[in-house]
Order: sequence, then C-alpha cells, then structure tokens
Amino acid sequence: MNNRKIVVIGASAGGFEAIKKIVSDLPANFDAAIFIVWHMAAEVRGILPEVLNKLGTLPVAHAVDEESVIGRRIYIAPPDRHLLLGKGKVRVTRGPKENRFRPAIDPLFRSAAIAYGTQVIGVVLSGALDDGTAGIWAVKQQGGLAIVQDPDDAEVSSMPVNAMNAVKVDHIAPVSEIAALLVRLANEEIPSLNGRNAEFVTTAQQEVGIAMKDENISREVFRHGELTPYTCPECHGVLSSLTEGDRIRFRCHTGHAFSADTLLSAITESIEEALWNAIRNIQESTLLLNHMGDHFAEANQAKIAAMYFKKAKDAMKRGEMVRKAVFDHEQLSMDSVKDQADTENVA
Repeated sequence: MNNRKIVVIGASAGGFEAIKKIVSDLPANFDAAIFIVWHMAAEVRGILPEVLNKLGTLPVAHAVDEESVIGRRIYIAPPDRHLLLGKGKVRVTRGPKENRFRPAIDPLFRSAAIAYGTQVIGVVLSGALDDGTAGIWAVKQQGGLAIVQDPDDAEVSSMPVNAMNAVKVDHIAPVSEIAALLVRLANEEIPSLNGRNAEFVTTAQQEVGIAMKDENISREVFRHGELTPYTCPECHGVLSSLTEGDRIRFRCHTGHAFSADTLLSAITESIEEALWNAIRNIQESTLLLNHMGDHFAEANQAKIAAMYFKKAKDAMKRGEMVRKAVFDHEQLSMDSVKDQADTENVA
C-alpha cells in the first residue's frame, strides 16, 4: 500500500486564477509534491512562483533540472522549458514542442504516470483546445486519478471538456473544491497497480524520451505510427499518426507532437498566413509592373508600357480575390466545428 504523493496540474487560458485559488486553499502541511504547467509565451517572464509565494502556503519555485522531488513543495515549469518527472528526480528540458507549447501539459502528465503510477493525481484546469487530454489518459492508464475542473466553472472550458471526453475522470469539481479534494485523496492509501499495459508503457517512455531531447527515440516513435499525408506545422516534416483509445495524435520525426484538434487549428492558421503572404507578393508585383510601365512610357514605348499596366491591373484583380478568401477563411478547431453543428442544419 502507498499514498498519492504526486500532483500534476495543467492549465492554459483562464487557468491563472484557478491555480492561485487551489494553492491558496491548500494547508501548509500538504504532504505531496505539486508540479504545475501553465501555458505561457517563451518571452514572458515566469511570474507564477512570485505570485504563489505571496499566498504563504507552500514554497514555490521554478523547477531546476536534476533536483530531487520533495514533498510539501510546488514546482513550476519555467518559460520555454518542459517540466518532466523521473523517479525521485525533476527534469527540465527544451525538447520539441507538444501541441505547439513548451512547456506543455501532456509531457509532464505522461512522465509522472510512468515514474509514479498509482501515486499520481492529475488535474486539468481551464484552457483552450486539448493539451492535457493525452496526459490525463496516460495517468489513468497507469492507475492514477483524474480531476477535471467543472467546465461550467472554467473560464475556458475546452481543456476540461476534452479531458472528460477522452477518459472516465474520477472527479469533476469547481476550483473552490479542488484543494480539499486533493488533501483527501493524498491521504488515502492505495494498492499498487498490477498488469500494466506493456505496449503503452514502452511507447509512453519513448515519448518522455523525446521531451528529454533523445533524437534516436524520436525516430522510433515515428516508426511506430502510421504515415500520413500531413506535414508538421513546426518543421514541415512528415507526420505519423498514433492511436490512443478512440483518439489519434500525430508526431513528426523530429519530435513535435499534435492532437488532431491542435493540428486542425495550426493548419487553418497557416492557411491565413499563406494568403496574406500571397496578397503581399501580388501587391509587390503590381507596384513593380506599374513602375516598369512608367519606365517604358517615359522611353516612348507606349505599346510595351500599356502591356505592363494591363498586367498590373490583372494582378490587382487577383489580389482582390485572394483578399476576399482571407476574409472568408475560418480559424477552425473541434469546438468551433461542434458549435456550428449545434446551431446549423447540416444535411
């Protein structure tokens, strides 16, 4: 028998206040180690430890690579670094982005599940898209517990909803109740998990190795999947699909990872970027064509000048068509598609 002494928490948009509430409600003698990934831009200064330390509950700091796992402490993922767990050890790496984030939630949850199994409590808080879904699935596979913030209580409900759709979560609670729930669950004695899924453990360990920046392992996981016609939005390498339960995820041979939802969002975002680039190039070609037309007009070569002006006018018309395509383009995600399906009659 043992206790649940590892708590991993993932949050994104709307998660800052939720994290603060949970930490402020925890007792100073909460005898577990807490690890938090909160999505932030790489250039943003990591303010979370400073904010949480002012609450005066548990000591909080950015995690340091190779430091020991100690109870009654909170470890925060530093900006632009993945936070991972080994047995008794913290790892901080700059491995490939997952779901377009570094730090990402899934690598933390996955590494905790492999290292600590039934001792892990995973908590998914407010956020967009579905980072944390694959991670909470890994926690459940290894016998850990899954807590999800009540979607009605979350500022952004996508991450909690996607986690609930992927696994049978153990607890759905408003953020005001999560600290007390953690205290109760951490004090429960639990049996060791028997009969672990060997195939899952092998693949998960390899994926943790990718976050640890092991290039050879990255290629191994790529080979385990099924090649797709899609390319990685980060490096444009070929993506391989990986199946987990009813869900499909994607990895490229350099290690970047995407859920189907994140990949859809990234692809539609890149379409808009490509269209704006096309408009810029068309505008530049129009300017150059008119410039050349002026040049030949000044040289009394009216026929050639007229042709340049005609080509410039044709380019302007094409530019207007592309501009209309930009304005008609949709930034898509599973949530936006579902919302439209709920409100529109689609045959």
